[in-house]
Amino acid sequence: MKINKQARRDGKALLRKCLVNGRLDEARAREIVKQVIATKPRGYLRALTHFQRLVQLHLDSRRVRVENAVESSPQLMEDIRVALEKRYGPGLDITYWVNPNLIGGLKIRVGSDVYDGSIHARLEDLKSAF
Repeated sequence: MKINKQARRDGKALLRKCLVNGRLDEARAREIVKQVIATKPRGYLRALTHFQRLVQLHLDSRRVRVENAVESSPQLMEDIRVALEKRYGPGLDITYWVNPNLIGGLKIRVGSDVYDGSIHARLEDLKSAF
């Protein structure tokens, strides 16, 4: 289904109504969707489709995966959380993973941003350089 400009604007407006301090309020989002479906304004299916896409993008941008070669200490976890919230804002959903393939260092994925400071990545860079 092709999304026109008006449906994009409406979808963005719906998303803005669901955000509270930069975080998505699920109850508000469900209530807004129910209201839109009940009133059925012109082009509401396209607007809701775009709204759904924007919600998924917003949730993905708040999801963080931190990989370390060894178990992270609580102090390191706190330092990482503080640094990420300073850069991306509060309300991140952070998960920590142990990945021995990294050999050492960290790999952090925030939405579509990837910060790879692992030894494995450096070795791969050296390998591709030769």
